[in-house]
Order: sequence, then C-alpha cells, then structure tokens
Amino acid sequence: MVMAEINQTVRRFGLWHVGFGQCHRRALASMVAPPPHLPATTAASLALQDLPVTTATTTTASSSSIQHLPATTTITAAHLTGDLPAANLFSGQKRSVEKLWQEFFADPSQWRDHRPEKENVRYPDFKHKKTQAALWLNSKLKPAWVEAELAAMPPETVESNNFQWNVRLKRYTKTGQYEKAIELFHQMQQKGIVYDSFTFVQVLNACASLQALKEGRHVHLQIAQSCCESNIYVASSLVDMYAKCGCIEDAWKVFNRMPTHNVVSWSAMIKGHARCGQGHKALDLYHQMRLEGVQPDAVTFVGVLNACSSIGALEEGRHIHTQIIKSGCESNVYVGSSLVDMYAKCGSIDDALRLFNRMPTRNVVSWSAMIQGYVKCGQGRKALELYHWMQREQVQPDAGTFVSVLSACTSVGALEEGQLVHEQILQSGCCKSDVTVGNSLIDMYAKCGSMEDARRVFDDMLTRDVVSWTAMIQGHVKCGQGHEALALYQQMQCQEGMEPNPVTFLGVLNACASVMALEEGRSVHEQIIRSGCESDVFVGSSLVDMYAKCGSIKDAQRVFDEMPTRNVVSWTAMILGYVKCGQGHKALELFQQMQMEEGIKPNPVTFVGVLNGCAIMGALEEGRHIHKQIAQRGLESELFVSSSLVDMYAKCGSIEDARRVFNRMPKHNVVSWSTMILGYVNCGQGQEALKLYQQMLSEGIEPNAITFVGVLNACASAVALDKGRLLHEQIVLSGFESDLCVSNSLVDMYAKCGSVEDAERVFNNMHAWDVVSWNAMLRGYAMHGCGKEAIGHFEWMCKEGIEIDQITFVHLLSACSHAGLVDEGMCYFESMGLVYSISATVAHNACIVDLLGRAGCLDEAEDFIKIMSCEPDATLWKALLSACRLHCDMEMGERVAQELVDLYQNDDDQNDR
Repeated sequence: MVMAEINQTVRRFGLWHVGFGQCHRRALASMVAPPPHLPATTAASLALQDLPVTTATTTTASSSSIQHLPATTTITAAHLTGDLPAANLFSGQKRSVEKLWQEFFADPSQWRDHRPEKENVRYPDFKHKKTQAALWLNSKLKPAWVEAELAAMPPETVESNNFQWNVRLKRYTKTGQYEKAIELFHQMQQKGIVYDSFTFVQVLNACASLQALKEGRHVHLQIAQSCCESNIYVASSLVDMYAKCGCIEDAWKVFNRMPTHNVVSWSAMIKGHARCGQGHKALDLYHQMRLEGVQPDAVTFVGVLNACSSIGALEEGRHIHTQIIKSGCESNVYVGSSLVDMYAKCGSIDDALRLFNRMPTRNVVSWSAMIQGYVKCGQGRKALELYHWMQREQVQPDAGTFVSVLSACTSVGALEEGQLVHEQILQSGCCKSDVTVGNSLIDMYAKCGSMEDARRVFDDMLTRDVVSWTAMIQGHVKCGQGHEALALYQQMQCQEGMEPNPVTFLGVLNACASVMALEEGRSVHEQIIRSGCESDVFVGSSLVDMYAKCGSIKDAQRVFDEMPTRNVVSWTAMILGYVKCGQGHKALELFQQMQMEEGIKPNPVTFVGVLNGCAIMGALEEGRHIHKQIAQRGLESELFVSSSLVDMYAKCGSIEDARRVFNRMPKHNVVSWSTMILGYVNCGQGQEALKLYQQMLSEGIEPNAITFVGVLNACASAVALDKGRLLHEQIVLSGFESDLCVSNSLVDMYAKCGSVEDAERVFNNMHAWDVVSWNAMLRGYAMHGCGKEAIGHFEWMCKEGIEIDQITFVHLLSACSHAGLVDEGMCYFESMGLVYSISATVAHNACIVDLLGRAGCLDEAEDFIKIMSCEPDATLWKALLSACRLHCDMEMGERVAQELVDLYQNDDDQNDR
C-alpha cells in the first residue's frame, strides 16, 4: 500500500526516467521534503510527523539518500519495498515526535520559541538550538499531554529568536510600516526579548520617520540602559531621530558625546539643521566635516543641497555641485533630484531644467522637484505641462507630486485642472490618508473660489491638523466670507480642541478686519498674548492692520509701538491704517520716519499706501517727491504702483501728469484703465473719460465693476443719457447689474441725466440696497424738485430700518428747499439731533439758509446764520446772497456781499502769514 502511494507520487512528478532505485529515492525525498524557508537539517522532524517510522535495521543501499534524517529515525528495507503495515509506521513516527516533546520539556532552554514571529503554518513553533529539530503545535502527531505541560510552563522559559524579531522590524521599516515597527518593539519589551544595536537602529528610524519624539525618547532610555549609546550606528540613528523631530539641541548632545563621528552622524546633523531652517549652520557643519577628513556620501550631498535651497545659496550650491561631479555621485537619482530642487529654489530654473534633461534616470522625486521649481518661479502653466509629460512617461505621482501640481493649479487659478488632479488623487488613495495632500486640495479649491469643494474635501478627511483648519479659515476670508471664517475658528477650538498657530491667527485677524468685528478681534488678541505669538512680527502686523481697518487707530498705534521688532509689513500696515482713517498727513510722517529713523526701505505696497495718503490730502508736491523715489527704485513698471500714481495725480488735480504716467506704462490692465477713467471723471472731464473707455474696449480689455462705475459717473457728469442707456445694456450683458456699486451708479446716472423714472425702475429692481442706494434715489428727487416723493422715500427708508446718515439729511433738506416745503424742512432739521443724533454740518446749515431764502424769509435766514453753532463759511453767505438777488433785497445783499469780502480777505491774510 505504501509502495503504491510512492509509485503514484513518482508518476505525478515524472520520475520514471531514472532507474528503479534512484526513482524510489527521489520519490521518498519528495514526500519528506521540507517546507520552503526551512533548513535541510530540520526536514526529517517535519517529515516524520507524516511518514511511517520504525527502528528496524537500515538498508545500506538507501541510507545515503536519506542521510539528512535525524539519528532517532531509520528507514528499513521493508519501508522501501512496502512490506510493513502503515499502522506500524504511523505509531513509530508518533513515538519519535513524543520523544522530541519529552526532550523539549526536559530542557526548554535549549529550544527557541518562534511563535511570536510565525506567519506561515508550515514554519515550526519550536526549534532546537543545536540539532535544529522542530516541533509543531498543530501536528496530528502531537501527544495529548503537551498542552497541559505548556500551560504549566513559566512564561519566557523558551528563549525567543532575536534575529527573527529584527528581521520583522527591518521589513516593517523598509516597507514604511513605521507604526507596526514601534508596536513590534513594544511586544519585544513585553516578552523580554534581548535588544541589540540592530533593533535600536530600526526602531529609531521608525520614530524619525513618524516624528514620534515621545517614542524616540523612550527608545533612547532603553539604549542608555543597554549601554548601546557608544555604538556609532545607534548614536547616528539617535542624532537623526532627534534632528527629524526638530529637537536639534538633543541631537547636538548625542553628537557631542560620540567618541568618533562617521559620515552617517555628520549627514544626520547637516540634514537636521537644514530641515529646521538653519541652512547656514548646515553649511558650516559640512565644511567642518570636510576639514576633519570625512568624505561626504550621497546622503550628505542631499542634506547640504537642501540647506542651499533653504537659504537661496546659489553660488554655494554650484560649488557643491562641482564636488558632487568629482565624487561620482551626480548619477545618483536622489542627488540629481536634490540638485534640480536646489537650482529651482534658488531661482535658476534654466540650470534646473538642463540638469533634469541630463539625468540618466529620473524618479518621482526629480519630476516633483522640477514641477515645484516652476511653481516657485511663477510658471504654474509650465509646471502643469511638465506634470502631463511625467504622466506620458508613466511615472506614478506620489503625495509630494500632488502637492506640487496642486500648487501649480492654485497659482494660475486652474480650477478644472485641479479637479482632474483631485480625481487622480482619489484613485491613488492619498486624499484621505495623507493630510498634506488633503490640505493642498483645500487650499487649491479655496484660492480658486470653490469653497463648496474645499468643504467637501475637509469633511472627508480622516485626520485634520491645524493646517487643514487654517486653510479653510483663509479660504473663507479670501472669498469674502469673514463671518463663516470666524465660526470655523470657534468650532476648531471648542469642538475639536485644536490650538491655533501663528498662521491661523493671521487668517482669523484678516476675517475680523474684513467684517470690522472689533470685539472678536480684541478676543483673538487676548488669545495671541496667551499663546506667546504676539512677538511674531507677522502676527503683530496683522493686529495693526485689523485694528486700523476696524477703525480703532489708537489700538493699532499701541500694538505698533509695543512690537519688539518691526519690518516693512508692519510699517506699511500702520501707514495704510492712517490712510483708511483719512489721516494722510500722519501716513506721510510715518513714511518719512520709517526710512530716516529705522532705515527700512518701502516696498511696492508701502508706496501704494503713501500715494493714497497724498491723494486724500491733495498733496501734489509730496506725491511728486514719492514718484521720484519710485523711479529710482525701478518700481514705475509695477502695474499697481503706476496705477496708484495715476490715481494720485488725478485726485491732486494734475490730470496731465496722470495721463503722462498712464502713457508710459509698459502695459495696461483693467485696473489702470479704470483708474485713468475715474481720474478724468473726478477732474470734471466726462467726455475724455468716455473716449478712454472706447479706447479700452478697442484694445480688448473687458471692463469690471469699477470701470462701469467710472463710466456711469462720466455719463452723469456729461449728462449723456443716450450713452448711459447703451452702457446699461452692456452692464446687463456682462452680468454686473447685480453688483451693488454698479446699480447705485446707474440710479445716480439716470437721476443726474434727468430721467427719474429710469432711476426709480433700476432702484426698484435691485436685489439689495444699502444707504448709498437710498441716498442716490433721494438725491435724484432733490435735484428735480420732487419734494413729496423725497419725503415719502425718506419715510420708506425709516420703515426699512436703513441707518440714516448725514448725507441723507443733506438730500432731504435740499429736496424740501427746491420744493418750497419750509415747515417740513425745518421739522426734519430739528429732528436730526433730537431723533437721529446727527450733528448739523455746514452743508445742512446751507440747506436751511437756501430753504428760507427761496421762500423769501431773508431775515430768518440771516438770523439763522448769526446764531449757528459753527462758524459760517462762504457757502452760507453765497446762498443768502443768491436769495437776496432772487427777491431783489439790495440792502441785505450789500451786507452779505461785504461779509463775503471780509471772509475772503481774512483767508488771504492767513495764507500770507
């Protein structure tokens, strides 16, 4: 029977081509062959749990073919001829296994326990240290009494195999399963496995990769207890772990205690300093390493090139490139990729591309470096083209590639391409698992204006960090959703317990500024103080900006004065704050102080701010002086700087200088055209503004909302109703009719051009109104003497809860004046202070004088001027003089004329002084 089984096996494996004896030997060997991964010396132990065994005399002919079997087992001639019953063979095999178990329990210290690392059922559970005999717990030949003996055995009686544990550790670290590696190390601790230097190196690599500082310190303690810290490889791994976790001081402590330093420890220190933003120190270490005679390797070069990249040290990078060529490391794909990255980040994109094209092999790192280089150089479109080329080369992108290409999409506002990249990310599985990729997706969608997509990515992320929340907050701010940004900031802290970082504070302060949420801004300021971030120059600058934009210039100045260090951003924020508050002279003082006392050079934004300050003051000469500085700095070609120059000259009344700057601009965008159009409008040259608008259209520039506001004002000033109607059609076709400022300008244009009906039609069709909208309609009624309509409009404003301002009353009183509604006008004038807490200005007083004068109440008008709380100016006396002329009161007219002469003479005397 046994022989029949052997013969069947032989036929199956096609072994009949040899002689009968050789055939039987091969068949037997195939039946008792060890499982894969087992040493030959353990084969019989496994085989004898499945084959018949006896202790009879051996056959000499067959003994050579089974010499690998243990001494306790012999195969007789009867086995080969099939003369013995199978039952006898099985019982003999079972006795042999039982004897091995007896040997095991007699001295367990001679056996190793492989159960903790066992992953294959064919692998033995226990193996003898010397004879390599093996035992399986799941064998059908295992005696029944074994389980009870094992349960009674003290734990860790059998020594575990340290080598096998280390093999598993290395496999985990090599395949990026760092959490599993750390977990396995904890299991080794629990089971009392003896560590060696290899164990520590592997687990430190896992801690470094995860930046698991707490775990790394725990491992360091085990290293100190095992006296392995003097091992150069363990010490180098400790240095690397601390450096990658950002603890550069701890890395130095280990480095300084090392008896000798090799290239690994030097490289770890260099890379650590480069990663912590200390590029200059990393370069110093590299030079010191060379002086000590240690030759750099590929890892060293990667670290020092990263250092050059971080500080933009192009010339130093070129010098190291020369050393790399001499060392023969240029062909190393990682070194080559770092060279590409260095040249790109140092601004030499041509060198980066030349080196990239010369690389013998390119991996995903080199492609990603080149893509990121184009992004950094502002060539996002080329970065996307390179990404498509990379895909044609069938190079699979990784998380770093996706981050770079998403930055490219962000830089050029390529929303549709970003969505395609998002699909590829979903297919790769990086979106949910890699928080950096998720953050880049949020940033891309937010900056491309699709907050719905950004929110969808945010909600789907398995883990979110402070960067994720900050990207969402900044996205809402950019899209003009300040309140949503503040709500998200509260949710981040209250529901998630996430602590904000300095960048978060920048975003939320911008949100406060955008919605003028002063109290929320004060609360955030308190949090900033508690977090210790107030000394951060960018956070301080944002605080200044927030307070200034919220109208609290005193708080802005206080924060500014308390800043330990101030840069051009903080000075510019303060200058812009004073400009916004209408204090142009103070902005000019700060501009001078910034340069003369602090030696800080203004940037383009600073110049824009101070030019706006000159514009609101009408300070033409100061503006000319600043123009000279701009020209000396070579900033005249900056589009928004030159646009601000045009605006300044126009608002200061020098439209010729404005046109001269405009004509010298190398290129124009919609902003510069709109600025020049508004300049002509402000100077009362509406026809010139309309001509410029036509020229702009002929050059293919699409108007924006500001352009339409300017051209509508031009139509209003030129009383060009027909052109205004044509412009209205263009506005509707362009989709800007829903823009509040454009709609307000349409109402104003129709009113000033005499078409109150069209003004009413536009006003009634508006989706939303502000006080400017209501005032524009009120002014239209006033201009055309529609007093009753103006009063009805005012009452409607009050019912709608519109906040009444000073301008509202100017138009209302003017309407009453033109309509001869004296009683109503005087009643509304009295209600200004009593009901609406609005102080009367010269403009309001002039309306009352005009109201009384038109009605023939000249004495009352003169008495009103004399009892006014404020000093009368020429406007009031002119209004009264006009009334005297209307009603032919020569006597009062002479008195009023003398008042005007005296007033002008006093002004001349003051100017002379």
